[in-house]
Amino acid sequence: MSAGINHYKTDLREIFFTLFEQFGLSQVVGQAPFDAWGPEEAKAVLHETYRFSKDVLGPLNASGDREGCRVENGTVIAPSGFKDAWKKLYEQGFKTVGVSQEHGGQGAPMMLQMAVEEMLCGANAAFNMYPGLAYGAAELIAECGTPEQKHHYVERMLNGTWGGTMCLTEPQAGSDVGAAKTTARRNADGTYNIRGTKIFISAGDHDLAENIIHLVLARVEGAAVGTKGLSLFIVPKLRINKDGSAGPSNDVALGSIEHKMGINGSSTCVLNFGENDACVGELVGGVEHVGMSQMFKMMNGARIAVGIQGVALASAAYFNALDYAKERKQGGSFTKWKDPASPRVPIIEHPDVRRMLLEIKSHVEGIRALIFKLAMHTDKAKQLAGKDDDKAAYHRGQVEVLTPLVKAYGSDQAFRLCAQAIQIYGGAGFCQDYPVEQYCRDSKIFSIYEGTNHIQAMDLVGRKLGQAGGANFQQFMEDVGGFIEANRDHKTFGTEVKVLAAAQEGLMASAMAVLGWSQDPAKTQLIPLSANRFLQMMSEVAVGWLLLDAAVLAEKSMAGLSDNHPDKAFYEGKKWSALWYARNVLPNVEQAARLMALEDASPMDISDAAFSAV
Repeated sequence: MSAGINHYKTDLREIFFTLFEQFGLSQVVGQAPFDAWGPEEAKAVLHETYRFSKDVLGPLNASGDREGCRVENGTVIAPSGFKDAWKKLYEQGFKTVGVSQEHGGQGAPMMLQMAVEEMLCGANAAFNMYPGLAYGAAELIAECGTPEQKHHYVERMLNGTWGGTMCLTEPQAGSDVGAAKTTARRNADGTYNIRGTKIFISAGDHDLAENIIHLVLARVEGAAVGTKGLSLFIVPKLRINKDGSAGPSNDVALGSIEHKMGINGSSTCVLNFGENDACVGELVGGVEHVGMSQMFKMMNGARIAVGIQGVALASAAYFNALDYAKERKQGGSFTKWKDPASPRVPIIEHPDVRRMLLEIKSHVEGIRALIFKLAMHTDKAKQLAGKDDDKAAYHRGQVEVLTPLVKAYGSDQAFRLCAQAIQIYGGAGFCQDYPVEQYCRDSKIFSIYEGTNHIQAMDLVGRKLGQAGGANFQQFMEDVGGFIEANRDHKTFGTEVKVLAAAQEGLMASAMAVLGWSQDPAKTQLIPLSANRFLQMMSEVAVGWLLLDAAVLAEKSMAGLSDNHPDKAFYEGKKWSALWYARNVLPNVEQAARLMALEDASPMDISDAAFSAV
C-alpha cells in the first residue's frame, strides 16, 4: 500500500509563544547543561521537525492505519513505508534531540524535546510508538543499569539500531502488576532464565530494527508475592554476539498481535518468554526485588509522553476541522436563518461551529501549556541541581504533582476533543475520507495504557497530595494564588481571575475533604469514588490558570501592534481561549467541589444484584 497525502498541520507560532514567551526557553538555553543551544537553534529544529512530520510521517498515517501490521514467519511486518521512515528519523536526529551527549545525543532541554515529540506524534501516532518505547527503555537502562549495561545497550537503542519495550502486563493480572507470574531462575553465570507471557506489549515485535530489547518484570524464584518481589530484566529478542551484532533467537516468541480500535500501524503483541526454557535475561543494575521502582522511572516518562500524544492528536484534529469549517458551505447566515433564499455560508459562520472550534482551541492550548510547564520544571531542576537544592526540589516536586494531570487530563480530553472535531464535519467526519475519525480512534487508548486514568487519579490523591509532607501540592496552590493576587483587578481579565480564585478555593476544600476521608475508616471508600473528579478539578484549575497567564502576556505583547500586524490576530486568539475556558469550564470546579462535599457513596451502597435483574 502506497503512502497517501499528508493531513498533519500545526501552528508553530503557538508553539513558539508557549515555549519562548510563556515559559522562557530563551533563558534556559545557553546555560549548562544546555549551553550548546540557543533560541535560533531551537527554532530551526522545530521548523525541520515540522517539515519531516508533514513530508515523511503524515503521508503514512492513514495508509498505515488501513494496512496495519501483519505476521510473517513469526515476525511482525510493520506497514509499508515505516521502515524507511524509521531510518530517516534517526539519520536526521529527531529522536536524539533530548538525549544526553554522553549517549550520542544533542542534549536539548526537555521543553524543546516535548515540542518535537508533539509534532512527530501528531503526524503519525502509531509510527511514533516504536521509537518512543525504545527511547523510554534506553533511558531506564541509562539511569538504573550497570556501567556494562549502559555501554552495551543504551546508545544502540537511542540511535535506532535496536528497538525496545516495557513488558508489565499479563493475562491474569492486567493493571494488578503485583499478580505477575513470569518467573526468573538464577543461572550459575549470573544470568536468569525467564519464563512467562506478557500481553499488550506496544512495539513488542517489528522489522524496523536489528533487535528488540525487552524490559521484563519477573519474580525470582522464592521472592515475595506482590510488587515487592518483582525484579526487572533486560531480555533481548535475539541474543547478542560479543561484537554487538544480533545472534540466535533468545526464545522470545510472538504469540499474536492484537486487532485494535486504533493505532493499527503500531504492533501490540502477546509475547511468550522461555517456551523452550532457553530465554536468558540479565538483571537491571544487578539488583533483585527493585523492579517496580526501576520500572516507574520509565512509566513516569511514558505517562508524560501520553499527554503529549493526547494534545498532538487533538491539535491535529482541530486544524483539520478549522480548515473544513472555513471551506464547507452549508446553510444561510444565522442572521437570516428564516430566509430560504439566503446564500450559503462557510459553516465557520454558524455559532455552534464557532463554539466547538473555540472549545477545542482553548483546551489544546491549555493542555500544551501544562505539558511545557512540566518540562520547564524538569529543565530548571536539572540546571539547579547542586547549585540551589531547595529550588531544584521545588521544581522536581511540581513535576511529580503535574504528571498525573498531564497524562489523565491530556488523554481524556484528547478523545473528547477529537470526537468534537468529527461533530464539526458532520457526517463527513465519520468517514475515512477525512482524518478526524482516525484521530478519534487512535486517541482512545491514551486514557487506558501506561496506567488507566483512574490509576493516575489514585496516584494524585493517594500519593501526590501528601508527598513531601503536602509541600508539593501546597506550592502548586501558592503559584496559582500568586497569579490571582497579581491579576485580581486586571482591566481585561479581572472577572475571570476571580472565577479562577473561586475554583482554587473549591479545589482546596476538596483536598481537605480527601485528607479527612483518609483518616476515617468509614469514609475511605469516598477516595476512589472521587479521585477522578478531583484530578479533573485540579487539571481545570491548572489549565485555566495557564490560559489566563498566557492571555495576560499576550495582551501586553499586543499593545502597540498595528491592526494588520501578523501577531495581532494571534494574540487576540490567546485572549479568547482564556476567556472561553474561564467562563465555561472553570465554574465546573466549584460545582464539582459541592458534589464532593455531598459524600455520595451510592455506587458502593447499591447491591450487585440491583445493577440488573438479568
